[in-house]
Amino acid sequence: MHYSFEYPFFLLLLPLALCFIYCKKTTTPRFLPRLDWIPKQTRLINLNTLLKITIFSLCTLALSSPFTYESITPSQKYGRDIVLALDTSGSMREMGFSKMDEKRDKFSLLQDLAADFIDKRVSDNIGIVAYGTFAYTASPVTYDHASLQSLLSMLEVEIAGKNTAIGDAIAQSITTLSFSHAKEKIAIMITDGINNAGTISIKKAVAKAKEKKIKIYTIGIGKEYDRLILEKIATETGGQSFSAEDAQTLSEVYEEIDTLLPSKIRSEQYHDKRVYFPFILVIVIALFLFLLAREERLI
Repeated sequence: MHYSFEYPFFLLLLPLALCFIYCKKTTTPRFLPRLDWIPKQTRLINLNTLLKITIFSLCTLALSSPFTYESITPSQKYGRDIVLALDTSGSMREMGFSKMDEKRDKFSLLQDLAADFIDKRVSDNIGIVAYGTFAYTASPVTYDHASLQSLLSMLEVEIAGKNTAIGDAIAQSITTLSFSHAKEKIAIMITDGINNAGTISIKKAVAKAKEKKIKIYTIGIGKEYDRLILEKIATETGGQSFSAEDAQTLSEVYEEIDTLLPSKIRSEQYHDKRVYFPFILVIVIALFLFLLAREERLI
């Protein structure tokens, strides 16, 4: 259990509580004929003053908003693990995929959308597999989304060869997820071509994914990909298949997948957070009413 304050700077007001004791009050001079009418000893702090100090201190404490929390590191939190398998084959250099920016190639647009998707997955481990003629893990599954974004930006067209090895991409995604302890494992595979390379057949890779209970969501972009193969991969593994003929549609596909796989909000600093200022305010109100009753001589 850990303790902290949401607004600790309010605690700087606490020394002002001493004013209830030491700050001089404006008094009206009075003349008494007999000095023995004045009490010989007075208490430095009476009950009313003590109540005022307590109320002020508790108000300051409430303003600082104390809370307790359990600290859990990312490696201790098992949620959903996702691998983005990105097609980096030569055909991804094609331009005109975006009507808004026809000079940009498909892969740079894909990078932007993948980066935005990663930003939204606040509670998921995410990894990246790049594939072309062969497939490799560009990033293992990680909560370090900042480093993941950096690695994503370094990918280039044909970094894994000119062709498209869909079977190898699935197999490498499975390997990347094999180190995961998550309850749910998902691969999102994006391609704009047909399977024309690689050493592992799609059938064998899909069978392995089913064995490992890995769902595969497929996204075909453009018009020249193998729609039937992508639909079969998704159906057999329990995922879904999507089609995107342009950048706008691809963006909508990412949004739909994000909706299908809702991500729980995760705080990087606090887990199981409990705030206490409402309880402090209840005590303050009770003490204030008690002080008011004493001031009015009701008690």
